[in-house]
Amino acid sequence: MTADTTNPYGQMWEELGLNLRSHCALLDALGPMYANAFLSQASRPKGMEYFDFVISEIHGLRIKELQEHKAAGGKVVGTFCLYVPEEVIRALGAVSIGLCAGVEWGTNEVERYLPRNTCALIKSFVGFKLGRVCPYVESADLVIGETTCDGKKKAYEIFGEMAPTYVMELPQMKRPNDLALWRAEIDRLVERLEELTGNELTADALAKATREVNDKRRALQRLNAARAAAPAPISGLDALLAVQVAFYDDVARFTQMVNAVADELEARAAAGEGVAPADAPRVLVTGSPMAIPNWKVHDVIEKSGGVVVAEEMCTGSRYYDTLVPETGGGVDEQLNAIAAKYLGINCACFTPNAGRLDDVLRLARDTKADGIVHCALQFCAPYQIEAYSVEKAAEAAGIPVLRIDTDYSAEDLGQLRTRVEAFLEMIEPATDVA
Repeated sequence: MTADTTNPYGQMWEELGLNLRSHCALLDALGPMYANAFLSQASRPKGMEYFDFVISEIHGLRIKELQEHKAAGGKVVGTFCLYVPEEVIRALGAVSIGLCAGVEWGTNEVERYLPRNTCALIKSFVGFKLGRVCPYVESADLVIGETTCDGKKKAYEIFGEMAPTYVMELPQMKRPNDLALWRAEIDRLVERLEELTGNELTADALAKATREVNDKRRALQRLNAARAAAPAPISGLDALLAVQVAFYDDVARFTQMVNAVADELEARAAAGEGVAPADAPRVLVTGSPMAIPNWKVHDVIEKSGGVVVAEEMCTGSRYYDTLVPETGGGVDEQLNAIAAKYLGINCACFTPNAGRLDDVLRLARDTKADGIVHCALQFCAPYQIEAYSVEKAAEAAGIPVLRIDTDYSAEDLGQLRTRVEAFLEMIEPATDVA
């Protein structure tokens, strides 16, 4: 198939080496999925029109911007996890792009490389590369992985045969010696990125990048703080989408647009305007990350009469909850602050992981959640196993929990609806949500 001359991006996609027929099929599927989940919602904040535009241009305008950055001598760095410090990438003049995929693709081909019982997220990003359908992957000059789970770290070995790949070793505990190991890993990352970009990391550039990324997090904090109001001024679907887009949109533009949405949400909350009735069951979702276009659990909850008011996940509070201290000082001092902030994120890969339990309960309390849905991808052992501890801690605090194991397919939608509807009927809406 040759470039589609009727599409302004057709030649760009062809030059990136995409399989244009398969890529067209992917985009054709994404449009109806998005419309069904998002555009069918009532009382959406007007500011979400920006995110509608972003999705409509998901493989267009943003990819064009990346190509222009590369043409000007810049580099694009793809990442699979929020443990890779965006501040360092940005300070060295590269653009950081999230690569995780949230849809099944090329399963038969993927299973020539990976076992069938591999989690959907890993199979998806390998499938996107094998199928040549993701312009973000094809735009990346370097892909950075991390050892957050055994499946990913072994998959990176295979992925490394397909694309330039660098892997950071994330310790699995949080002792002082683990922090020292992680700090050394960040030094190694700096060396690799300096080699890639031809730039030297400076204290001024790192301080500037840290402020910019912190501003992005602060904007997301504002947006999500507004969700504590009753009625909720924004749907969980829309709030999830904002965090998903944060991984690849232009930082300054994204920050501006999210602050505009936050302004609108704060006004809506003050006026008592919402997207669901004030007594709608309020749900916190926790567990495995949800990459675009994995929206089905939120969609099921909210179409069943609930409203998602928080996400304790990598595409949620773990991404924006804490900031890198803006310490100033030299490069070493700033990298120490970055290392401590990132190791403080409470992923299920850590043991012990009491911090995550504290995060879940705090977030449930702050957003007045009536119940918790723990959603783990099938074969995602860290989150599937840790669901026991989350459920135990939540029930001790008087918060009911629904545990879901799922993948990216639609095969279990009927079962999910039945279970979610029963859960929402069971939980008692909070009485102090005013």
